[in-house]
Amino acid sequence: MTLEHVFGLKGRVAVVVGASSGLGAECARALCGAGADVALLARRRDRLDELAIELRGQGARIHVIAVDVLDDAAMQRAIDEVESALGPIWALINSAGMTRLGRAIKHSRERWDQVIAVNLTAAFVMSQIVARKFIERGAAGRIVHISSVLGRGGSALHPQAGYAASKGGVDNLTRQLAVEWAGNGITVNAIAPGYFPTEITVDAASNEMDPAFLEGVRRLTPLGRPGELREIHSAVLFLVAPGSSYVTGTIVPVDGGWTAW
Repeated sequence: MTLEHVFGLKGRVAVVVGASSGLGAECARALCGAGADVALLARRRDRLDELAIELRGQGARIHVIAVDVLDDAAMQRAIDEVESALGPIWALINSAGMTRLGRAIKHSRERWDQVIAVNLTAAFVMSQIVARKFIERGAAGRIVHISSVLGRGGSALHPQAGYAASKGGVDNLTRQLAVEWAGNGITVNAIAPGYFPTEITVDAASNEMDPAFLEGVRRLTPLGRPGELREIHSAVLFLVAPGSSYVTGTIVPVDGGWTAW
């Protein structure tokens, strides 16, 4: 069996939710590199268009949809549009995410609800929508959530109760959906990144991590550094690969050893 048979995605369609920046954009790059046609979904159309130009330059078919992940009906229309434009979906990557910092004692209900809605509820709704497509046509498929190392432990660097709770929910949602949909040939897994330079972790003005925060990341990560965005590629490709049909309900850390302590 060749690597193409195990990992190749040529002719397959993937949807990346939250593709406008950070790890979502990197997931899209990885999928295109393996031959997939990719639908890019997020709110910021300008960012999606920039990424689409880059990926089309690699010869991939790309479809862009600006959509709010909190609008269930709009997300359903978006998935219908993707299948009309590109064909049956093979893989869904749920990477939309946000955080709201603040000590738990002062963490407002509004901030809590917003983070849970984006990070957890939207991932569940999107999984439902795409899984129904798989089941209706009796086809196997892949669902991958972008979780976090904070899905299995609290943060010593930032107070963010809502984010930690949402990612713990994503991890167990992954397991539950894997159990429920296994009989349909649908695998459901998650990636738990450590600290990467994304919009959540860098300063907007300098586009770099705060020096004190960066020092904390280095101190608490066995490899002694944050991740490089490209280092998410291998985990994404492994979990969506045709050859990974016996891998489900798994949380794969990509964290420089953060969870190995």
